Amino acid sequence: MKPLVIGLGEVLWDVLPSGPRMGGAPANFACHARALGAEAAVISSVGRDEDGERLLELLAELGLSTEGISTDVERATGSVTVELGTDGQPCYTIREGVAWDHIVATEAALAQAAAASAICFGSLGQRSLVSQQSIRRLVEATPASALRIFDVNLRQGFYSSEVIHDSLVMANVLKLSDSELPVLAELLNLQGSLREQIETLRSHYDLKLVVYTRGGNGSILWDGVTWCEHSGLPAEVKDTVGAGDSFTAATTMGFLLGWPLGAISENANAVAAHVCSCVGAIPPIPEALRQRFTKDAFSGKAVTEPAMRLTGLSQSRA
Repeated sequence: MKPLVIGLGEVLWDVLPSGPRMGGAPANFACHARALGAEAAVISSVGRDEDGERLLELLAELGLSTEGISTDVERATGSVTVELGTDGQPCYTIREGVAWDHIVATEAALAQAAAASAICFGSLGQRSLVSQQSIRRLVEATPASALRIFDVNLRQGFYSSEVIHDSLVMANVLKLSDSELPVLAELLNLQGSLREQIETLRSHYDLKLVVYTRGGNGSILWDGVTWCEHSGLPAEVKDTVGAGDSFTAATTMGFLLGWPLGAISENANAVAAHVCSCVGAIPPIPEALRQRFTKDAFSGKAVTEPAMRLTGLSQSRA
């Protein structure tokens, strides 16, 4: 039976230089989890407009459940203007007062949350009190055994120390980047070295896992027993939109499959490297990569780096 993996929060249009594409970190996460073998759903809100209808159609075409997405008759579907730097790094301008600022914890959404194996939420989706309250209610509705993944996802000024702290209290897995840790260190008064700050977060909030991404320098995973560092895989970077979300999805799937940290790390870096080599947040995942995410593919097995590497890729961003 496939695990049910949910992206909870914003679903929107990323308006890229190449044109509009479906986006929003929770939606990206859910789409990648679906591509890697999960049953997946998005819980959010869209407007009763053409943009909202098209988002629902695209999610359904990708095989995701949209039962938990409510339709807002008063507000428009969300959008984000994305400008790309010369290194492929995105700069976002996020429209305010849109449908996903008014997410509703409907009965259908609560039923999905109650059946979830993993749910991923961030700080951006909680920028309004309405959505913040709904997100917290939905996360709390998940089973005790579920992964509750807080993907910090700091955007513009749409966060606070209270939202970060309360989200960490709800979570049992944390995903953050090298640009986000210094902000958390200031907001939460974290002291010491990089590893000491990561361990403080893990121990203080009783987290199962901390996932720390470093762009082209790879990642660190820490579960309280093992430090797993990865130097990153090469990629011909087109843009980095969605790479972190794909990394989170791959990590989630590996964790649910019971893989050792080494296998989780290697495969998550491979997925993120592929996404960076494509335009847009949710490009198709190659069959060879998807086949890695089969039950027991790496459970209990030693993973050797050369055997797991993809060829033809250069500088991964997550």
